[in-house]
Amino acid sequence: MSRPTPDKTQDRFSSPHLFAEEEAKALRFNLGPLFYLTGIFFLNFLSRIILSPLLITVERDLNLGHKEAGFLFLLSSLGYSLAVLGSGHLSSRVSHRRTIFISTFGVGLTLLLLSISQAVWMIQFLFFLLGFAGGFYLPSGMATMTSLIRHQDWGKAMAIHELAPNVGFVAAPFLAEFFLPWGSWRLPFGILGLLSLLMGMAFIRRARGGNFYGQAPTPRVVRTLLGRPSLWIMMVLFGLGIGTSFGVYTMLPLFLVVERGFERDWANTLVAVSRISGIFIALIAGWFVDRLGVKKTLFLFLLIAGHLTFLLGWAKDTWLILIIFLQPMMAVCFFPAGFTAINKVAPAQTRNIAVSLTVPLGFLLGGGVVPALIGLAGERFSFSLGIFLVGIITLVSLPIIRFLRFEEKDNP
Repeated sequence: MSRPTPDKTQDRFSSPHLFAEEEAKALRFNLGPLFYLTGIFFLNFLSRIILSPLLITVERDLNLGHKEAGFLFLLSSLGYSLAVLGSGHLSSRVSHRRTIFISTFGVGLTLLLLSISQAVWMIQFLFFLLGFAGGFYLPSGMATMTSLIRHQDWGKAMAIHELAPNVGFVAAPFLAEFFLPWGSWRLPFGILGLLSLLMGMAFIRRARGGNFYGQAPTPRVVRTLLGRPSLWIMMVLFGLGIGTSFGVYTMLPLFLVVERGFERDWANTLVAVSRISGIFIALIAGWFVDRLGVKKTLFLFLLIAGHLTFLLGWAKDTWLILIIFLQPMMAVCFFPAGFTAINKVAPAQTRNIAVSLTVPLGFLLGGGVVPALIGLAGERFSFSLGIFLVGIITLVSLPIIRFLRFEEKDNP
């Protein structure tokens, strides 16, 4: 059965086909496409996060220091940020649907190359390329999802989509510990590469959605969006949200082993189990967004996450175990509200560009600079100091939320 293809003869700057391939419907009518997107996001995220529980083994195998190990996350985040920033150029030419496929297939091929590479410089380049390939997914995935689902259900849809990273946080340590006895740290990358290739082919053949073009980030559109203070505020907030969740997570097993005396398998198991609650809490956060409102939800969860993050750097013994479980519960709650906020600060036809401008800086700061900072602090002073500073910076930045202004009407 043939599928509809994007119609390039339509006026991309006036036709509603630019940003909606069909009338948006209630969430229950679009669970199938949403689950496909969530599955792709899961593999995309897991392929970048699984380095964290493998980091101790990678350091020993490649003879890297803590600073160089943290630098791998910075390279991946840099590639990811550049791809997200330029994703509008690709989706404006090949459609959001094909952009999602290209991203997923590119991640799969890069992972397979990582699984067989030996030279440190090549591994560093491939981590950059892994982030670059993965970065094309998010703006097109968001645009596809918001075109299918009515805006009243965006909070719940974002919460379901955010199951991907939250399940990834749990799965990564367990998968690392499962595969390490069977081979080197390269084996998990090879397995994930094959799964990504299969998921990409399944999406392009069976899933619907995304048969429309994105808007290229023309200088006029970019200038207009960058002239909105709310977009700059969201860049900072995403840096904080990603830093307290992804950034802290990446270095946590290394912190527990090197500085708190944990065994590697126990540290990975503890980190994995601590993230299970985030799967369910993130779903609840989606309902908070739809009922409490975006701004209040952002402030509430970042306030709690900031406090728990600086306590994580300070705590020891029983208190440390408790905070390891509490901190991610609040950190992951940022994202349903955060992604909903991005889609509210810009007009509908430029949502993909708003995502592609906001997420790169946020991910570069939270997913790149934060792990590198914690790694540098661990090498020069202590991991505790690096984690403590992330929490303090989060708390002192909270007042900027009051200045957010939305295109889409927020709940009171």
